[in-house]
Amino acid sequence: MARFAALFCFSILVVLQCASIDSAMAEEIGIYELKKGNLSMKLTNYGARIVSLVLPDKNGKRGDIALGFDTIQGFMNASSPFGATVGRVANRIAKAQFTLNGIVYKLPANSGNNTIHGGPIGFSKVVWKVKKYSPDGAIPRIDFTYHSFDGEQGFPGDLLVRTSYTLLGDNQVCITMKAEALNKATPVNLVNHAFWNLGGHNSGDILSEKIQIFASHYTPTDSKLIPTGEIVTVKGTPYDFLTARTVGSRINELPKGYDINYALDGSGSGKLKKAAIVHDEKSGRVMEIVTNQPGVQFFTSNTLNVKGKGGFMYKPHGGLCLETQGFPDSVNHPNFPSQIVNPGKPYNHIMLFKFSTL
Repeated sequence: MARFAALFCFSILVVLQCASIDSAMAEEIGIYELKKGNLSMKLTNYGARIVSLVLPDKNGKRGDIALGFDTIQGFMNASSPFGATVGRVANRIAKAQFTLNGIVYKLPANSGNNTIHGGPIGFSKVVWKVKKYSPDGAIPRIDFTYHSFDGEQGFPGDLLVRTSYTLLGDNQVCITMKAEALNKATPVNLVNHAFWNLGGHNSGDILSEKIQIFASHYTPTDSKLIPTGEIVTVKGTPYDFLTARTVGSRINELPKGYDINYALDGSGSGKLKKAAIVHDEKSGRVMEIVTNQPGVQFFTSNTLNVKGKGGFMYKPHGGLCLETQGFPDSVNHPNFPSQIVNPGKPYNHIMLFKFSTL
């Protein structure tokens, strides 16, 4: 009888999961454009993601610097969450489980024995609601919302999530991600997973782009990219970008390339601080990222191999990701900044992208 009851409960959970997924996918998928001055970006409510970001180079020639696809189906089929809002917990959770308030939560593993980017059906793979849309004017903006239910992908509690994209000032994009736990404490780590190439999405690799990362320390990982729990200095390692240098200058010292979390300098206050600056000399484009989060994941698309926009073949190192975030696997490392969100104390993640030319 006990076995029957357990099987019955599991069946009900599967039905509820599938019903929620069907409900989320029932929302109409659309493409939405924001314009201000010389900058325009397209977004979709499938994964609350960036589809394109077009702005001029130093000669005034406009180009799209966000890797992606010509159709929504392309984003759906991709193995990586191009441009998407990733959650409930981005990055990796070791052994697909964690303990919170004395309860062990087991998650679906989708990266070997570990969980990555919120599970097999994370926030990047659902259709969000459009709550506000102002395509142009003084402050172009779009808000996407999603209600993640208690137990979705194994995580506790209902969670209301909002991702907003706003065009500010001169070639500035502000992304804010907010989350409210309704009835249970839960881990939350939302990121934007855009793949950038400042030379243009179809310009080849990003190895010649110069990058400066404002972090004196990083969190080393094991062979499965799970943090060891250490926070160590970048000095004397290929991870040292305190002074700007090209992405490719020491990349050959690593097995495949960069895929590492940096502990940003000045973290702990919750105030906005510089995370990174990227400069592509050929186009002259510069991207500066400011955030209130303690970390940033630097990823050089090490195994990329997919046909993208216009049929262009995206190859390894064809784009770079700079995902401001909480530390990976923080739920299993008490010494890392906590990513636990409690009812009544909302999560708030700010990313400001400042674009210019030199």
